[in-house]
Amino acid sequence: MMELIFEKSRPGRAAIAMPDCDVPEINIADVIDKRLLRDDVDLPEVSEVDLVRHYTNLSRRNFGVDVGFYPLGSCTMKYNPKINEEAAALPEFTQLHPFAPVEFAQGSLKLMYELNQYLCEICGMAAFTLQPAAGAHGELTGVMVIKKHFEKKGEARKTILIPDTAHGTNPASSALCGFQVATVRSGSDGSLDINHLAAMMTDDVAGLMLTNPNTLGLFERRIKEVAAIVHAKGGLFYCDGANMNALIGVARPGDMGFDMIQLNLHKTFSTPHGCGGPGSGPLGVAAKLTDFLPVPRVVKIDSGYAWSDAFPDAIGRVRSFYGNFNVMVKAYAYIRSLGAEGLKRAAENAVLNANYIKERLKPYFDLPYDRTCMHECVFSGERQVKESGVHTTDMAKRLLDFGYHPPTIYFPLIVPEAIMIEPTETESRETLDAFCDTMIRIAEEARANPEQVKSAPLTTPVRRLDEVQAARKPDVRWKD
Repeated sequence: MMELIFEKSRPGRAAIAMPDCDVPEINIADVIDKRLLRDDVDLPEVSEVDLVRHYTNLSRRNFGVDVGFYPLGSCTMKYNPKINEEAAALPEFTQLHPFAPVEFAQGSLKLMYELNQYLCEICGMAAFTLQPAAGAHGELTGVMVIKKHFEKKGEARKTILIPDTAHGTNPASSALCGFQVATVRSGSDGSLDINHLAAMMTDDVAGLMLTNPNTLGLFERRIKEVAAIVHAKGGLFYCDGANMNALIGVARPGDMGFDMIQLNLHKTFSTPHGCGGPGSGPLGVAAKLTDFLPVPRVVKIDSGYAWSDAFPDAIGRVRSFYGNFNVMVKAYAYIRSLGAEGLKRAAENAVLNANYIKERLKPYFDLPYDRTCMHECVFSGERQVKESGVHTTDMAKRLLDFGYHPPTIYFPLIVPEAIMIEPTETESRETLDAFCDTMIRIAEEARANPEQVKSAPLTTPVRRLDEVQAARKPDVRWKD
């Protein structure tokens, strides 16, 4: 068990030696509110070598795509080329003040303007806003645009339709904007139930929020029919673009009939996903909705590029400054380095890898929807539950013993004991085979030695925790 930094502390030890003070000393209480001063702060006292070793050892316990395979379904945890990180770290970008006059920010404005154009071409949209800070924020911005669109038309529509396979943030974004949420069920093939949609699509419905490919990893094959049903009642068709990694360079949501789409630059376009940021969730819209996008916007003028607020119907600003700029730089570098053919190849390889895993593992786990999948495949652990009482969470914990981050489990909700695996395009066949071999071994262990799987993980620094207790009563403060 690794010691805490406080447990390493010994009175009198220090990691640094401060130089003698060469300025007149002052009484700190004269310049700072006395209520902010404390004399009971218990800080650890350790030597430099102990300090370095402690945090170096902590860093080795972190897991990420630079360490190993990270098959987290619906999250696109793919390796991100380091050249894009280097581009985003250029001082010309990182040292530019956000309030710098446009004359001194022409390069950054041009990058944002061209990224906007690239995303429009990739998605088949008329315009994008780069302001939203993450995917869910992009969703919220999209629903705000939907609301403004109908307010402008003088229509008080109250409902947003959302499939039962939707990401959990879809209903949250709708509710935050004052809409009621109604669920459209999936059919037996894992696609949207067309008849149920037609029955629910009334004049009171503002739109349908659909993820395509959906969260079962399946392409909505009747997508044109879905669009026609929504549009026939005057509704708007929203695409949750979280799974765009399966489509880039191959198919465009705008061509499918979608009126808008939010992207996750921190998933599809080269920024590491997770850990609370950094994120970016640009929203793209069809021509009839461009007037409602947030301001300010980058516009091209004779002398270069400038900010413009000249859009009276805009929903306003949705984020301080102009969005997470460094994430935009990485996305721009990713698109420019791969080019159109490279983006297409990335999507094709992501789909190929997911189907490879599906075919290798389907003899060992239940496959509720045995169709050609897109970027991810969804299994069920019901077989293991029935045979030996081993649940999906047990198998996920067992994967930790073999050095893998577990895939997404228990989502989507319509699949009992769900195991959602997304390999992405960046993993080799050797990596996929090693992972599949491990999954097969765990399936065999579940049958032959279920108690071993139920007690996993066995080799990690911390054994199985009480997850409910940790979530409801987290204890993150050191107490001597």
